[in-house]
Amino acid sequence: MKPTVIIIGGGPAGLTAALELVRDGRMQPIVLEAGDDVGGLSRTVEYKGNRMDIGGHRFFSKSDWVMNWWREILPIAADQAEVAISYRSRQRKVGADDTAVPAHGRALLVRKRLSRIYFLRRYFDYPITLNANTLRNLGPSRLLRIGVSYLAAAIFPRRPERTLEDFLINRFGAELYRTFFRDYTEKVWGVPCKQIKADWGAQRIKGLSVVAALRHALQQRLGPRRNDAARNTSLIEQFLYPRLGPGQLWREVADRIVAGGGEVRLGQHVVGLRRDAGQVVAIQTLDAAGCRHELPATQVISTMPIKDLVAGMQPPPPLEIAAIAAALPYRDFITVGLLLSGMRANPRASSAHPKHMPPDNWIYIQERDVRVGRLQIFNNWSPDLVADPGRIWLGLEYFCNEGDDLWRLDDEAMIAFAAGELERIGMIDRAAVLDGTVLRVPKTYPGYFGAYAEFPRLRAWLDDVDNLFLVGRNGMHRYNNQDHSMLTAKCAVEAILSGSGDKQAIWDINVDDEYHEDSGTRP
Repeated sequence: MKPTVIIIGGGPAGLTAALELVRDGRMQPIVLEAGDDVGGLSRTVEYKGNRMDIGGHRFFSKSDWVMNWWREILPIAADQAEVAISYRSRQRKVGADDTAVPAHGRALLVRKRLSRIYFLRRYFDYPITLNANTLRNLGPSRLLRIGVSYLAAAIFPRRPERTLEDFLINRFGAELYRTFFRDYTEKVWGVPCKQIKADWGAQRIKGLSVVAALRHALQQRLGPRRNDAARNTSLIEQFLYPRLGPGQLWREVADRIVAGGGEVRLGQHVVGLRRDAGQVVAIQTLDAAGCRHELPATQVISTMPIKDLVAGMQPPPPLEIAAIAAALPYRDFITVGLLLSGMRANPRASSAHPKHMPPDNWIYIQERDVRVGRLQIFNNWSPDLVADPGRIWLGLEYFCNEGDDLWRLDDEAMIAFAAGELERIGMIDRAAVLDGTVLRVPKTYPGYFGAYAEFPRLRAWLDDVDNLFLVGRNGMHRYNNQDHSMLTAKCAVEAILSGSGDKQAIWDINVDDEYHEDSGTRP
């Protein structure tokens, strides 16, 4: 009988690990997923034929391994324009000749990226581009303050760099920080930037600066360089996307795991990890009917929130370790899906226009008089996410804490609240709202404040459990993107199969710019 690897969580990290183990063939992976579908935060939720992507998932990575992995699962659609498949060699292209895939079905689309910031009832390019539109929107007075404060930060940087505020001011200056970073970031996290550790900036904004923005603006005028492997990926302008949303890819991965002899068990909520002699020996679960099960384990790969993982340890960890885990902060997430007949072309328009739809994938709502943080336009991710091509399908994203005033609103009230906010900032008319739904997702964003300051002690204790490997966003309490999560799973599988037990390589993912996929303080 093959050794069993229990994988807690059926998101990108867990499913990547399981498929890699199936492909190797020496061990038996069993994926335990608490929900009724796979994909984790990358799943696709359907409502009356309209599909919702939780947070928006661009399929782009600096890792060729990840890009090729995705393309092996779902090939690029035959009707798509050619797209680069190698980050390092942009001269390698694929097109219709490489994939005999029907225009509709199991396929990756090639999508143009467009993200903007909505602020002062105007649109700004994102990342901030120093073009005529930005200069005009900001005005001469604010531009002067931005320039002076940037020079001041360059000459007199904050040292030591302890907080996110320090990190951002050192790279952008105080005025640009206050204009585009502070309020939005505090809307996302619910705490002042002074309370967020600089690790957050190191995780998400490496390589992006005013100098990088100027360089990008100049390159746009001169044309692309032949070798742009060093280009910060916040500035990438196209990406791959599954025709039916990210869940389409991860369901295909789950099918391949099962076809290869692995298992994917849905509705299995992990409630306990039994330890003996420094190892996890069994995993305890509750199924949807409330029945308790125990599975023996040779190795364990966990993507579940560390807070919950440690709470289920038997015997319990030392009191100080349990206290750190119990106090780890998270930010929770609500998406309100709104189906519209049309949108306003600008805030001063007298009414919504049935044919107007912004061209963006998503829009960051920087306005201070509303609580919505980001607006997804699902039509622009894939037309097949929308049941009726004559309608506009939006996702309004709210960052909150489980149990707060937004979280407690019933669906009808939350839909009305969201529609009212978009009307207030001039994007829609309330009469244009045809339907809506609400999706609440707990523990979406691991926080870099509060008890996180003690995280190294907690990590060290968990790493000492020989056969327990932490991967993925919640598994590591680290704001990993989808590709980072996959790479951590790959490293964990390699450590298990080689017998090295090397966990440092897992934690090194996304510390180096080589793996950094999305820059900015935007989630």
